[in-house]
Order: sequence, then C-alpha cells, then structure tokens
Amino acid sequence: MDSVPIQNAGGDPETHAIIGAAMEVPRVLGHGFLEAVYQEALAVEMTARNIPFEREKDLAIVFKGTPLKTGYRADFLCDGGIVVEIKAIRTLTGNDEAQLLNYLKASQAHRGLLLNFGSPSLQQKRMVL
Repeated sequence: MDSVPIQNAGGDPETHAIIGAAMEVPRVLGHGFLEAVYQEALAVEMTARNIPFEREKDLAIVFKGTPLKTGYRADFLCDGGIVVEIKAIRTLTGNDEAQLLNYLKASQAHRGLLLNFGSPSLQQKRMVL
C-alpha cells in the first residue's frame, strides 16, 4: 500500500530549524533574486545554525530493483532525511508539490519541505510521506 502525503503536517524540531533558517534569508536579502541566490544564502544560514545538510543531492530512482540512469537532484538533504526543495516563483503550484513528493519517494525520506522565496513573504509547505 502506498503512503499518502500529508501536507503541512505538524512539525518537528529539525524542520522547524530549517524553516527558521529559511525565514532569515528573505529577511536579509528581500525578494526578487534568482533561486540560486536563495539556495546559496540558505546554505550559509544553515551552516551558521549547525544544521547538517548535503547540497544538490542526487536521488536515484529504482525500477524493479534496477537503478535508472535518470534521477533527481534535490536542492538539500538535511539532517540525513529531510528533503528541501526551494523555489523563487510567484506562488507554489501543484506541480511543485508533486516534484517534492517524487523526491520523497526517490530518496525514501519521510519528511520534506517546499520553500518559495519568490513571493513577498516566504511560502512553506511540509510534506510527510
């Protein structure tokens, strides 16, 4: 039986710490920058807050026991099991949520954060698989 994603599920200390770091980024930079700028700034802020992460983490997709050559790349894999995908767009869409869900399935992680720095205030969605 497949797991059903739960959006905006109750948080935990690790995701709250990541969200806190993410909130600091637009507070200092403002909005209007490209995604790459926010990604780099978030890496600096998470380092300053001692949040462990891997940046641009490759996620393999396995089909019937065979790893596929095509895979995904998550912006961050934090605390060993939280997929963080960032955007710098006007507003999040269902496609963005589907992307995070696919990343969760590929990584076999159970928690994910979708962070959008492109709106006037930080948009965030938590997903638990």
